[in-house]
Amino acid sequence: MNLTVLGAGAWGTALAVNTAARHDTRLWARDAQQGQQMQALRENRRYLPGVALPEALQIDTDFDQAVAHARESLIVIATPMAGLHEMLQRLPDTSAGVLWLCKGFQEGTGLLGHEVARIAKPGATNVGVLSGPSFALEVARGQPAALVAASADEALCQLAVEAFHSDSLRIYASSDPVGVEVGGAVKNVMAIATGIADGMQLGLNARAALITRGLAEMTRLGVTLGARAETFMGLSGLGDLVLTATGDLSRNRKVGLLLAQGLPLEQILQELGHVAEGVACAAVVLRRAQQSGVDMPITEAVVRVLDGRISPARAIQELMSRDARRES
Repeated sequence: MNLTVLGAGAWGTALAVNTAARHDTRLWARDAQQGQQMQALRENRRYLPGVALPEALQIDTDFDQAVAHARESLIVIATPMAGLHEMLQRLPDTSAGVLWLCKGFQEGTGLLGHEVARIAKPGATNVGVLSGPSFALEVARGQPAALVAASADEALCQLAVEAFHSDSLRIYASSDPVGVEVGGAVKNVMAIATGIADGMQLGLNARAALITRGLAEMTRLGVTLGARAETFMGLSGLGDLVLTATGDLSRNRKVGLLLAQGLPLEQILQELGHVAEGVACAAVVLRRAQQSGVDMPITEAVVRVLDGRISPARAIQELMSRDARRES
């Protein structure tokens, strides 16, 4: 299979590294200088230092050439959510399946990935999302992981299984891209909340409560937007939430930990050096929830902390002082 990954960030590089031994894989880098450096050093020192790029993995800086390589196989878009619309529009009409890796709601419009695709590629059916609990470094190292490929196109889901399923990476199929995308977006916001709680040393009980109630918020929003409730008990819901909220490699969790220490958000993002999707996504999630009449108190608290309107301590106090209610 000919496979092209568009975007040489940490996750795009990791997936390309993982598949290069099994498929003819090409990794496209937007930054020509970065691409040339990766080709020369056989390492992505900017986003995935210490991971050797397989000799079989081709690095490309020519977009048209990289896309043409995929032919009738599979193209993977590995840009942040902000770049998804542009990437989809740049793609020529092709019979190749298209999957995106980005997680979040589009800033400004509040659209999910499948809604962005509907606008950027009207009429296209062989498109979908690949998501789930996955730190790039571990996938690049070949450590065990599991992901879910979601699309209304069953053939695309099967193509994703053929492309990525291996001894180290299990791929499950889903026909619920809405649920998979909502889970991938909201878990980043909940990871910031959990990081704040852990940074304030509130204990394991508080962590468990935040994750559980965060899952409830995620499910409420997803079902309202047309997802199936059971999707949130799977890899892209509970699985990704637990990983991102508790894992030491989580950038969103790191933001929460540093906010709890009193560091300003601007300084945190500068020190982080990578995109923390939950920061830009939180306000968009809240706005979409409010438009849909969905109550998301944890998300609202995170937004107010990120905006500097309340302190982390005040946010926790307000959440704990909410009126008692039935769990479901």
